[in-house]
Amino acid sequence: MDHDALTPPRGMWAHPDVDPRHTGEPVLRGERAVVLDYLRAYRLTFEMKCEGLDAEQLARRSVPPSTMSLLGLVRHLAKVEHSWARRVVQAQPHLDRLYRTEEQPDLDFDGAVADPAVVEEAWASWRREVTHAESVYATIDLDRLCPHPDGELEVRDVLVHLVEEYARHCGHADLLRECIDGRTGQ
Repeated sequence: MDHDALTPPRGMWAHPDVDPRHTGEPVLRGERAVVLDYLRAYRLTFEMKCEGLDAEQLARRSVPPSTMSLLGLVRHLAKVEHSWARRVVQAQPHLDRLYRTEEQPDLDFDGAVADPAVVEEAWASWRREVTHAESVYATIDLDRLCPHPDGELEVRDVLVHLVEEYARHCGHADLLRECIDGRTGQ
């Protein structure tokens, strides 16, 4: 296929034939496969929305007084993955929280500064936590109950919540990216 044939349609970032979210596999069946595939696709979408930006662009705040930035979202989603997989599903509530202390509960966003080392560490944390979470969710019983301050949750509740979390933050990321360089879509 020639390069022009793979030029994405206006407003899209990747041509559907080479979009990493489309595996070319048959339609998935079953609750686990479908939910995990939605989660996989949203994780890839989020990563695509941050692609190609430098530390300053990733750390750029949206609108005052908000502290939201793409880098803050990377750190936030690493914290989310860590908290749900390790602290809740694996029942390790005494683990130190990622990007959160008693003194700095919003460290995920407040610490998202335009420093290449901070960016590198954030992506490494996010990828490590995603990889760990994928291994946890691959075979765990979706009916299994997990302790939570609001009462026990089924693993399936956690997974559906993660899909919702990524969907919401992909919307935020789309708007943040558009403010940075006008890029929209997918």
